[in-house]
Amino acid sequence: MTTTDTRIRMTPLRRRLLILVTAVLLLAGLGTGVVLHAAARADRANQPQPGGPAISAGKLTLGQRGRLAFLNTAAGPHRTAVASVPATDPRGGRIASGLKCARFYAAAGTGVCLQSVTGVLRQSNRALLLDANLRTLHTFPLAGTPSRARVSPSGRFVAWTVFVSGESYSSAFFSTRTSILDTRTMKLTPSLETYSIIMDGKPYHASDINFWGVTFASDDDTFYATLNTANRTYLVRGSLSRHTVTTLIQNVECPSLSPDETRVAFKKRVLSGTALWHEYVLDLSTLKETALAERHSVDDQATWLDDHTIAYALPTNGKVGSSDLWSVPADGTGAARPLIAGASSPAPL
Repeated sequence: MTTTDTRIRMTPLRRRLLILVTAVLLLAGLGTGVVLHAAARADRANQPQPGGPAISAGKLTLGQRGRLAFLNTAAGPHRTAVASVPATDPRGGRIASGLKCARFYAAAGTGVCLQSVTGVLRQSNRALLLDANLRTLHTFPLAGTPSRARVSPSGRFVAWTVFVSGESYSSAFFSTRTSILDTRTMKLTPSLETYSIIMDGKPYHASDINFWGVTFASDDDTFYATLNTANRTYLVRGSLSRHTVTTLIQNVECPSLSPDETRVAFKKRVLSGTALWHEYVLDLSTLKETALAERHSVDDQATWLDDHTIAYALPTNGKVGSSDLWSVPADGTGAARPLIAGASSPAPL
């Protein structure tokens, strides 16, 4: 009797199809694992941590005098939300709005919120121009990852800086783009690189120019910023009406003009120990620099709380993606002190 062999012969085509199906199933499983892991991390970030600050949802307006607005970086449902505390009690309970940002600033009832939203296929970055009730008036697409944001004292002008490439100022290869918006005319200057540069009394041109860290004076014309070219950074004074900037002094980054407009707080690149930047204050009339009492490396654009004190963010020990606000006297005396835990982007209202 002849026995028929009913086994399926594994032809080369069948073998390739089996390998392909197996690979697809493995990749699908891996992708599901990555998504679930990311979801679990996001869920943990949205859970309030024991001993964390007291946060409650509420109405926040930019016209509330005597309060300090900031971005809440503490874990929980209000993470990255615009929040505020009484300026006289910064460690007290905070009120959180429904608006979430990567960078934030406000002045004179005008706010700017830089957002970075990660989608399925790409990352979407945008700037929101806000009214005093945190309502979005206009939306502007950003060319890169949010970095710095400022509003002029009158609220008329808004500036933002993004990383077009690279992830930080300490990266060997980075490019920034700084834009300025006139909120009265809604005219946007997409890049400060279109401004004329005066260096050492002469016009300057180069292909490697980067600007970042704008800070405005109260005359709605003068501003200060960082210019980077030929591996050097400069403090520049600019004119919005003349579309020019003039270099003042080297090794100045992320300037912040004092309320009395006589000094600029800035971070200075140093080589001591493992620190990258130390915080200084520059007298604009004499160009004399004063080192401040903060000894940690400060990678932030400081904010003046008043004519005598500046605030800035430092990474929270042991917490990825979180930061704390600190303050330090602006005259080089005293010591750095904790201001608000789980916070960044301070803006005195």
